[in-house]
Amino acid sequence: MQLGMTLPVMEPDLWDAPDTLERWARAIDEGPFSSLCFGERMAFANPHSLTLLGAVAAWTSRVPIVTTVLVPQLHDPVTLAKALATADRLSGGRLTVGVGVGGREEDYRAAGADPATQTMQQMADRVAVMRRVWAGEDVTGATLPVGPPPLQAGGPPVHVGTMGPRTVRHAAAWAQGLAGVTLDLDPTGVAALFDTARTAWAEAGRPAPHLATSFWFALDDGDGSARAQVHRHLRHYMNWIPADLVDAMASTTGYAGTLAGLREVLLRMADAGADEVQLIPTGSDVRQVEEVAALVGSL
Repeated sequence: MQLGMTLPVMEPDLWDAPDTLERWARAIDEGPFSSLCFGERMAFANPHSLTLLGAVAAWTSRVPIVTTVLVPQLHDPVTLAKALATADRLSGGRLTVGVGVGGREEDYRAAGADPATQTMQQMADRVAVMRRVWAGEDVTGATLPVGPPPLQAGGPPVHVGTMGPRTVRHAAAWAQGLAGVTLDLDPTGVAALFDTARTAWAEAGRPAPHLATSFWFALDDGDGSARAQVHRHLRHYMNWIPADLVDAMASTTGYAGTLAGLREVLLRMADAGADEVQLIPTGSDVRQVEEVAALVGSL
């Protein structure tokens, strides 16, 4: 099993130091990680994902770059295809595009998008347009196709962001893998979702999907500070959910504890069939990258 790391794009102190994201990107690239990941929000103080793609491509030279996830309905599909093809070129063909419908209507409103398009079919339709653009088809009636062509033949792999079997089955016809997430670190539930994906992809006559899951984490020496860190992060990030509900879920969401304990959780995810786990930090201290890097060789 491989281990990826997510940039701290949702942290409240992200912009206190202007080079935070660059230091994280370079540390991930220099480490043993299988991917550098980040997701998208609009009505939030995180960086714009498409702008960040260009910066990350310049800051790194080795690590695959994964969006976990972009919401295609927040963008015009032709311009989104152009931006992603550009990022694939700039990164030397290291891009994988995770997509999802998103869970926040406020992001749709902030982007000027129609909340009625917040469906799997609408997302799949936009991915289909993007693939036509990447194939060099004339989708606009312009004199020339919209370029540049992506470096990867057929375009970057597209993975679907999901937590449920219905989404998995829908995506089997067009996605190349899962960009999943687990809140409660339940390996049995993760394994069941992966089994659903393998079956759905096989029934669709598709190659076996890439199976990835992710979860929030914080590390301590057993003093309990990690759980408080996860709680603070969830209070900030999940601002669209009533605070009392966030507080109720905070004690069981993500991993909080020692490095040795994190290794055991990751091994259980490997046993559940994960090809990759992508960790989501709950703090902006880059030392977390260095600490977790020590685990990779033991997985």
